[in-house]
Amino acid sequence: MDPAAAVRRRAVLAFALLALLTQTGAAAIPWTVDRDASRIEMSVRAFGGSHSGRFGDWRGDIVFDPDAPDRTRATVVVQSASLAMSPAAVSGRATGPAFLDAARYPLIRFDLRALEPLGGDRYTARAEVTMKGVTRPVAFPVDLRVTGDRAHLTGAFVLNRADFGIGTSGPWNRLVGRQVTVRVALQARRA
Repeated sequence: MDPAAAVRRRAVLAFALLALLTQTGAAAIPWTVDRDASRIEMSVRAFGGSHSGRFGDWRGDIVFDPDAPDRTRATVVVQSASLAMSPAAVSGRATGPAFLDAARYPLIRFDLRALEPLGGDRYTARAEVTMKGVTRPVAFPVDLRVTGDRAHLTGAFVLNRADFGIGTSGPWNRLVGRQVTVRVALQARRA
């Protein structure tokens, strides 16, 4: 192949790649999370009862196209020290060295990689959760309703705390359930 033809071929391929990238990414729209109308909660069985908590300090970035939910991407970063448990006396222990170890691991990260349609307003969310330097995949059902420039997503998933090295040593390991349920209710508006 002569050099001029090779240059033309590379230029055509580069243009086609650029057009494809522009076309597939053009519809992704940034959304702003309404933190006052949103919540991230968790619950766990411990000491013979159920204990729940809410994370108070977090931020989220969402790119979402209602016409192409499979292109949805979201990152939620939670300050682990912001967990307020019920009863309140449990909060310090939950964020302390034996569990979340907020001093050494101040952030919990949730990265949504895709929403797969199940029909109607139901989707399977595929994501990764990172805590205490360990990342694990999660897949869970969510409801997503979009009305005009507002979106509301609700869902829940279960994590095994031992997979993240949370509360795995000492007497607490036997007294606290391994299954932790995380519930999210996020409201966002088109940016």
